[in-house]
Amino acid sequence: MDMSESNNVEELEDILKNLTANIPEILATAVVSVEGLPIASMMPQEVDDTRIAAMTAAMLSLGERAALELNKGALEQILIRGENGYLMVMGAGPNAVLTVSATKDVKLGLIFLDCKRACEKISKIV
Repeated sequence: MDMSESNNVEELEDILKNLTANIPEILATAVVSVEGLPIASMMPQEVDDTRIAAMTAAMLSLGERAALELNKGALEQILIRGENGYLMVMGAGPNAVLTVSATKDVKLGLIFLDCKRACEKISKIV
């Protein structure tokens, strides 16, 4: 990894830290490539970020195809709601995807807004 790649990862980690600081209900975040490789993450130690990256890219790909097939336009986000919280996936430019895991108490409007802003910043880096 050269210096510019290292700086980019640090910038991405700063974006993830700010997101987590702004919304305490966020448990984990990651920026992954559209190919399914981890780029930067803030995950609990027991979470395999490589597996999360692969699943995220697969969800994004399927979501994009489903949205187009059903005439819903370009995909904006994928939201998964489980009994213990949410998983959100958003495209961050043509090369990256943002994944966010949050508790069930998160305010969805706030997380959508902050994640959209984070995606705009990520798209300029990746």
